[in-house]
Amino acid sequence: LAQQRLLIKGGKVVNDDLSVVADVYVEDGVVQQVGPDLNPEPPTGLVVLDATNKLVIPGGIDTHTHMQFPFMGSRSKDDFYTGTKAAIAGGTTMIIDFAIPQKGSSLIEAFDIWKSWADPKVCCDYALHVAVTWWSNEVKEEMKSLVQNKGVNSFKMFMAYKDLYMVNDEELYAAFSCCKELGAVAQVHAENGELIAQRKYMIRIFFFFFDDTIAFHFFFFFFYGEPIAASFFFFFFNYWNKDWVFFFFFVMGPPLRPFFFFFCFLMNLLAFFFFFLTVTADAQIFFFFFLEYIIIRTDNCIFFFFFKALGKDDFTKIPNGVNGVEDRFFFFFLKGVHSGKMDENRFVAVTSTNAFFFFFFYPKKGRIFFFFFFDIVIWDPIFFFFFWTHHQANNFNIFEGMVCFFFFFSTVSRGKVFFFFFFFNVTAGEGKYVSRPPFPPYVYKRVRQREQV
Repeated sequence: LAQQRLLIKGGKVVNDDLSVVADVYVEDGVVQQVGPDLNPEPPTGLVVLDATNKLVIPGGIDTHTHMQFPFMGSRSKDDFYTGTKAAIAGGTTMIIDFAIPQKGSSLIEAFDIWKSWADPKVCCDYALHVAVTWWSNEVKEEMKSLVQNKGVNSFKMFMAYKDLYMVNDEELYAAFSCCKELGAVAQVHAENGELIAQRKYMIRIFFFFFDDTIAFHFFFFFFYGEPIAASFFFFFFNYWNKDWVFFFFFVMGPPLRPFFFFFCFLMNLLAFFFFFLTVTADAQIFFFFFLEYIIIRTDNCIFFFFFKALGKDDFTKIPNGVNGVEDRFFFFFLKGVHSGKMDENRFVAVTSTNAFFFFFFYPKKGRIFFFFFFDIVIWDPIFFFFFWTHHQANNFNIFEGMVCFFFFFSTVSRGKVFFFFFFFNVTAGEGKYVSRPPFPPYVYKRVRQREQV
């Protein structure tokens, strides 16, 4: 199936704005034609996949993962091979991971280290955010070099993890200003790090679905939200399980919320483009926003039990993180589309296309359209199965035992069938690094217009 020419016949092509029954013809990994009854010539060497009565969906883009991430005295168990292979099995054809330098260390060196880990291992395409964990003129120059020479257009600043990653207000302001100057997207881990460091508040104050990542353009707070997928399926009661082996695996940042059926509330908001900002730790005060761009990501960062057990007597020492890179597509489709809370087009937007808008993979990812890379997933919405196995490296899956009322058929990346009926056709290193240019137009054209006015 390592073909150069591929024809998907008779499927329902689903984009963020439109669904239509059509054939899709791909040559050298790029979409050449979309329309009814396509018959590309010559027929010799053409591979045909029958997608009748199936959904043909753009491959998922997970904008927040941590593969083989050194953290809290351990390292996340999924490396760039197992993690991206699992992503493909779950319908995700691109991830964005984080290169995170220690304080005082070079941003460019961190980028090069993460890229050297990824390049020989990745099974799907990837990009890298870079974290700003300290500030100096050297950091400013390195940010400029990363944007101009390395294809990086997003930087993350931490307001938590004091003495490790946290920056102060002055440094945060400087990093925001630099992002605006360079045309990059600023991301924020939004917590009160001083209070957490003093342990005066172990309840975190979260922005946007109680999530820990927001991104916005400085001076205009033109922003998008990145809720974590697990927040839509689980709630705080998992932390009260008497089996501490069980609850360890649900420890994550942000933590699950204490409100019963909170995840249903989140899904309803998401379906109608609403977001909210919490002002108090107990969520007694919050504001609602209408938000056009929301991206469902996983924060996939998993640890084996014996690393989680480091916090048996002090939960603050538990390496935080859950799985999701393989599970996100399955269960978000279940909770969103199958339940009737959102249509298939909104599903595509929040799992793929919005990432294309904000992080600017143009003209490559996030849609099934002429001259885009052919990264697609074929779904059969008729079948159902129990989720009992996975390809992630963890020995505990928070989604295990749930039921999916649809069947996963195939994943295609750059026109090659990587996964077909539970069989892989991919090797380590087949994924590619995707450069992202500065000044994403879906962000900056409005910013420029406001400045002009």
